[in-house]
Amino acid sequence: MWNIIGKSRKKTVICFLVMAVAACVVFFAVSPASYAQATGNDNQVTDNRTNDDGFNLNITSNAGSTDLESTLQILIILTVLSLAPSALIMLTCFTRVIVVFHFLRTAMGTQTTPPNQVIVGLSLFITLAVMSPVMTQINDEAVQPFMNGQIEQEAAVERGVAPLRTFMMDQTRDKDLELFMKINDAEAETYEEVPMTVVIPAFIISELRTAFIIGFVLYLPFIVMDMVVASTLMSMGMMMLPPTTISLPFKILLFVLADGWNLIVGSLIESFT
Repeated sequence: MWNIIGKSRKKTVICFLVMAVAACVVFFAVSPASYAQATGNDNQVTDNRTNDDGFNLNITSNAGSTDLESTLQILIILTVLSLAPSALIMLTCFTRVIVVFHFLRTAMGTQTTPPNQVIVGLSLFITLAVMSPVMTQINDEAVQPFMNGQIEQEAAVERGVAPLRTFMMDQTRDKDLELFMKINDAEAETYEEVPMTVVIPAFIISELRTAFIIGFVLYLPFIVMDMVVASTLMSMGMMMLPPTTISLPFKILLFVLADGWNLIVGSLIESFT
């Protein structure tokens, strides 16, 4: 039995050594092509290795080419997708829209109606409608030239950030910018010199302030209706009957008759223009 265990361990060690040797061969085979690409050599590098078993290893490099490889394109796409949720919340109008919808649902007293999935979905489509000109500009000026190898990565980032900066600065108060300028000990003579670490948080709190103002305005008619219903119930002696139970159908009726969804969505989109 011990002989069997010893033989299995020997086989394991031998397999490990073979894998290590194969990894070393691949590493040293890739090194010349990688070095040629890093030094900007325009000549095509070809490395042919043949071992005793007749295995051929061919490595080529298109150093000096401005076209992106498919693997690099996939890596960039995966990176963008991983950062998409954070960018959606911090760099777009999504924050204002979804906060207003939550205020509306709370003011009407419908609790979980409409559900969160519907609110988030509607907020996403409104965000796409508002941000479509910005996204189109980013795609035309930064993404497509970079994918075609016409510009470098640094230039693509600068061109892509510029439309977002313009959009956020238009929706941000100067008071909020001054606050985060003091927090970060930053100085800027023009709006273009303000760093993104200042613009993004200032934009977020400005969006929250605007959303809270809209939410307050939405609350007013529903509060008046609650007060009217509560006063009526008190005058009738129905003190044990919750006013919200009676006022909820009237709130829904008022909202439908006033075409509330059309008014709110239209006002939200116009608030960004």
